[in-house]
Amino acid sequence: MLNQYETVFIVTPVLSEPQMKEAVQKFRNLITDNGGKIVHEEDWGLKKLAYPIQKKTTGFYSLLEFNSEPAFINKLETEYRRDERIIRFMTTKLDKFSIAYNIKKRTKGMGKQVKNEKSEE
Repeated sequence: MLNQYETVFIVTPVLSEPQMKEAVQKFRNLITDNGGKIVHEEDWGLKKLAYPIQKKTTGFYSLLEFNSEPAFINKLETEYRRDERIIRFMTTKLDKFSIAYNIKKRTKGMGKQVKNEKSEE
């Protein structure tokens, strides 16, 4: 049985843009290669951290929402711990209410974007 998960991870800010994208691609591939399916992906960009982590005050935030087997989560989090480019991560299992909220949030956000694009014309 596949469950839906959401994982947010912070990539160290000392990487260049291509290196950061490569780190995100590594975890995207890890999910798909292990039978998971990416539902949604967001790149939040470089953000200031609430407190310093490993003497760094900023980091590249990335969010992946995906479906996978529950046993895969341990493998994913082990890979986060092994990768020195990842300074923090959090994976959450989504219930039906969270899934509905995420879908509503995504479609509402797209609707605003379309309205703004039409009003600019």
